[in-house]
Amino acid sequence: MSPALVPPLDAVPLSSLAEVLARGEHDAVIVVGEGPLSKRELPAPLTRAIEAAEAADRRLTSSRTVSVLPLLGPVARLVLSTTPDLSAWEQDVRAISAATAAGVTQALAAGARRLLVVPAAPADARFARAPLVAALAALGAAWEPYELRAGAERPARAARVTLAADVGVEVARALEAGRVVARDIGGTEPEVMSPERMASYCEEVFRGTGVAVSVERDAAAITRGYPLVGAVARASLAVPRHHPRVIRLEYGPKDAARSWLLAGKGLVYDTGGADLKTDGHMAGMSRDKGGAAAVAGLLRVVAERAPKDVRIVALLGAVRNSVGSDSFVTDEILTSRAGVRVRVGNTDAEGRLVLADLLAALREEATSASALLSVATLTGHAAVAYGPFTALVPNGRARALAEAVLRAGEELGDPMERSSLRPEDYAFVAAKSPAEDVLSCNSLPSSRTPRGHQFPAAFLEIVSGLRARTREGGDLPFLHVDIAGSSVIGGSWQTGTPTGAPVVALASALSLV
Repeated sequence: MSPALVPPLDAVPLSSLAEVLARGEHDAVIVVGEGPLSKRELPAPLTRAIEAAEAADRRLTSSRTVSVLPLLGPVARLVLSTTPDLSAWEQDVRAISAATAAGVTQALAAGARRLLVVPAAPADARFARAPLVAALAALGAAWEPYELRAGAERPARAARVTLAADVGVEVARALEAGRVVARDIGGTEPEVMSPERMASYCEEVFRGTGVAVSVERDAAAITRGYPLVGAVARASLAVPRHHPRVIRLEYGPKDAARSWLLAGKGLVYDTGGADLKTDGHMAGMSRDKGGAAAVAGLLRVVAERAPKDVRIVALLGAVRNSVGSDSFVTDEILTSRAGVRVRVGNTDAEGRLVLADLLAALREEATSASALLSVATLTGHAAVAYGPFTALVPNGRARALAEAVLRAGEELGDPMERSSLRPEDYAFVAAKSPAEDVLSCNSLPSSRTPRGHQFPAAFLEIVSGLRARTREGGDLPFLHVDIAGSSVIGGSWQTGTPTGAPVVALASALSLV
């Protein structure tokens, strides 16, 4: 693994904590858990320091707070980061993640670089994966934006992270490497992470791994092979550096027992096109490539773990939805790669057009062992409906897959909510005249449209040809994953830190780690 992606991570048994502290190899020890932390079984110097801190600040005994204190001895700093009451039924493992991230963030801000994290969680099924969640939170807090790291010789924010817990270090490092790739692609500004730069980043990050990368760079070829992608990109063709790319990531043998086919929406900038975003709503639209980012991140996990007897093919549509004299417009009728005639209802619903053609291409090589997934920052409705949770929308054959992803997200702090496809969703996009086969959307924003994140999944199924039967018979399992609400911390696409969701949940549910 490249050290540029993830800082060194190791783990030590909690029973050897006193010995580790005595060696003086760390410049901060971060104790995470429910208060009062002084009741935990810890080495005497830590317990005494924690008791003194709790006597001075009783918030440490009963509520979530973070304190950075001097610690006499070989470790310079003691950071105490407490959680809410974890016995409350509504709490989940994210409380451990949040407290760990807060503690690490404060330690780094205080000048520490060699961190020893001591997490604790109740003996409850909800917290069974807490050590891994804490490791990911600690590594995630050390991430810095790609703009700061690209082309610059600068020390890593954290030089070393040690967990005093029983955690699979290699799994944690692989998952975090995937999230770094997802954050780098998804969170970087639109000129630094242009379509071509996204392609070259993928070529760099997968070089020398088991993941093969191929890139279609010819705009005319993209328009011929992916006509809906070409339509979205049309106004961007006036600027050569904004030309689209279709990036293919491929792993594993064609005759593998399991086959996952993934499409990622990679809108490097979304102006809304002819239906221009106004009133400040364009801010943050460089983050509309979170789906492609997450899919690339998932393949980075695969590159690290090299799972057996599985085939994964991913297509990323790296496109800029510009506005100009050659913009595609509402009322146009476009024919998809699958031969479906689409009437455009709103040019700001461009992501589903990109995904539909990518899914159509993936469907062409699907077998009975295949399941297809689309991942996208697709609709404001998903964020309104579910807040910071990823929305899962399966077709009938993918319901078990959706439940597996849902469970994995719950265990690992990568939370999801499941929606259902209904007859009303297919009816919503049904043709309104003989000139088209399907309508892309209505003229309102998804956030003002009932079932605004469900009906786009029905559209994708129709326009990609997934509603047709496979060669072997039976509908293909298809799971649509909308990360509009979960792709950044705090909901601000412009300033929020990218999360890397749903890399962790997908990697676990698809048995790739």
